[in-house]
Amino acid sequence: MKISINKFFAAMAVAILSLTVAVAQPRTGAPAQQGQSIKGADIKGRAPVSKEILKVNLPKGQEATLSNGLRVILLENHRVPTFTMQMVVMSGGLSDPADYHGLASFTAAMLREGTTSRKSKDIAELTDTMGATLTAGSGLANFTSTITAAGLVENFDQALGLFSDIILHPTFPQEEIDKLKMRLLQTQQFQRSNPQFLAQERFVRAIYGDHPAGMIAPPPDSIRKMKSADLAGFYAKYYRPNNAMLAIVGDVKLKEIMPKLEAAFGGWAKGDVPATTIPTVGAPGAMAIQLINRPGSVQTVLQLGSLGIERTNPDYFAVAVMNEILGGGPQARLFMNLREDKGYTDGAYSNFGGSKYRGTVVSSSEVRTDVTEGAMKEFMYELNRIRDEKVSPKDLENAKRSLVGGFALSLEQPTALLQNLVVQKLYDMPADYWDTYPAKVMAITADDVQRVAQKYIDMGHLQIIAVGDANKTRSILAKYGTVQEYDADGKPVKN
Repeated sequence: MKISINKFFAAMAVAILSLTVAVAQPRTGAPAQQGQSIKGADIKGRAPVSKEILKVNLPKGQEATLSNGLRVILLENHRVPTFTMQMVVMSGGLSDPADYHGLASFTAAMLREGTTSRKSKDIAELTDTMGATLTAGSGLANFTSTITAAGLVENFDQALGLFSDIILHPTFPQEEIDKLKMRLLQTQQFQRSNPQFLAQERFVRAIYGDHPAGMIAPPPDSIRKMKSADLAGFYAKYYRPNNAMLAIVGDVKLKEIMPKLEAAFGGWAKGDVPATTIPTVGAPGAMAIQLINRPGSVQTVLQLGSLGIERTNPDYFAVAVMNEILGGGPQARLFMNLREDKGYTDGAYSNFGGSKYRGTVVSSSEVRTDVTEGAMKEFMYELNRIRDEKVSPKDLENAKRSLVGGFALSLEQPTALLQNLVVQKLYDMPADYWDTYPAKVMAITADDVQRVAQKYIDMGHLQIIAVGDANKTRSILAKYGTVQEYDADGKPVKN
């Protein structure tokens, strides 16, 4: 018999405690705190993951539809008196015109900067008065735009009024657009002095080329020409109830809030919405090395990666376990090798991701300039090692238990529950997808890990990005292939 979410937490308590070291760091590549060390720690991974835990039965979302076709999904969570609601518009940066990248991002960002009845200041003050949060955004390579509000359930009605106002009655005031344009252009100038930004910019360009995912910031020319009428046009075309989904998690009941949602959104008019085409990612390019020169830099930022998987790829769970072993945290191989054993860096990590197009599998670190050669040697060693050798039973088991423990911890967070629900709906996953997550992780074998490592850590198409002092790193990188050099503005330098 399947157990409830409460019993799941109880049964996982010991697992979470014993895995504290393993899940203490985020899995997104954030560096460990300086001085933090687990060298010599015995990460036993002895927390019980029983068959009953692997059959956890998480709460299911309740669904309803408003009179205008807006899909509503509610996940009741009565543990704390809060709510989080998210309007997901099924059009984002991937719907931008080819010569107008950033239009979806600007449109979403400007929703909270003025409506027909409220100015930007009024919206900010009301949000603060309620002790609520109100955010909106999209990305250059996103297929959705999202508007999110959260707060205490006692303020639900007031928050819903504000939430619906910015979604239904935005005015896109030009003066606020101009302020955002100025901030973004200034930020981009500053970012050119940030080596991590330069590395990521060059990496996604190397992987994706002209695909929208090949940009991490809107082009300056697009930013400069943003006008209120352009945002209003994008809004009118894509912000329709038949092109959206409202997901809510919190201390509310469906039968009680449906009349309120109908009153708030029932007047939102349907419309014909152009279908979003998900661009196909091109075939991976040949292995390449790109060096961004920062004369005098005392560090070298390294990123090594290749194309990965779509979010719905059946290999997802095997890649997750492989990544956990390779560089998912301070217990993983990259961290233990480059930081704990060699002392080259404060941290070394790997991560992966995927959407409706292929994501990446990437390893990264910031190392002292004088150890760039050693760091490159160890990166290549670890990448080849996980491809060529089957992982040990201990490494495999610890990684799987760490992932399951981290999953259990995430379920304590309403925002994580909401995002799980949204992901399930956006990718048409089975209703029991998150119920079976622990069991699918624990079912991964050493053969699975090696198979996906050989497939997605693609050494023949590996893209190596380095940001540092070219005079001190050029010859080191040249040992691995031809080096193409760039300046901080992203312009090629003639070798």
